[in-house]
Amino acid sequence: MAARFGVTAELLDLALRMAHQAGAALADRRGDAGKVTYKTTATDPVSEADQASERLITTALLAERPQDGILGEEGADREGASGLRWIVDPLDGTVNYLYGIPAWSISIACADDDGAVVGVVHQPLTGAVYSAVRGAGSFLDGVRLTVNDPVPLERALVATGFSYDAGDRRRQAAVLASLLPQVRDVRRLGSAALDLCMVAGGMVDAYYEDTTAIWDRAAGALIAAEAGAAVRTYGDGIVAAGRALIDPLCGALHQARQT
Repeated sequence: MAARFGVTAELLDLALRMAHQAGAALADRRGDAGKVTYKTTATDPVSEADQASERLITTALLAERPQDGILGEEGADREGASGLRWIVDPLDGTVNYLYGIPAWSISIACADDDGAVVGVVHQPLTGAVYSAVRGAGSFLDGVRLTVNDPVPLERALVATGFSYDAGDRRRQAAVLASLLPQVRDVRRLGSAALDLCMVAGGMVDAYYEDTTAIWDRAAGALIAAEAGAAVRTYGDGIVAAGRALIDPLCGALHQARQT
């Protein structure tokens, strides 16, 4: 259990500092992301800015907590001996970053065997800092967050995201076409971490995406859950919503996936 480490405040402080440092570095090099290559598909970019951000974060984490494990989107994968592991998305929303859209973030979580202990998501261009400690609530710049609840399905504003794989996108489009007539409307931001924080802050009522990686969702899922959201597995991803909405939404998604 996390309590046995007795270092929750230290972990949160470290995550906040790393998110701010990486955010400042990324903001400073906007418009100069460096060489861009592609990972899973020809539309899934990784830039030198992503890689530099991960190096900054992981180097600093190891300097302060050399016994911890680290897993990062851009290749960091280190076993630790402390029972804690940092899960890092150094730039969530790379396409937005490359296009000059401000909806990108740095996502940092620290997890034990029971899941995330602390989570921080920082949106540098707005200055927003979302944070959560397991069992202690979620906050935006020090103000406690609470999800919208109850919200009926037909009045729900739902966020989603899409895979870079063309086959996945066709399937996701079919699910969206089925869901859209059943809800108020749908939003697609382009950063899973921020989508989950928007659920936490009541800016959307729910978020679902069936193809996310652990670094996309680790911090944001804790932030949403600590704000009162029900968080469930959805395919290879996640669904998060208020407790009155989660069952109707999951039912609609399940039905859409069967058609």
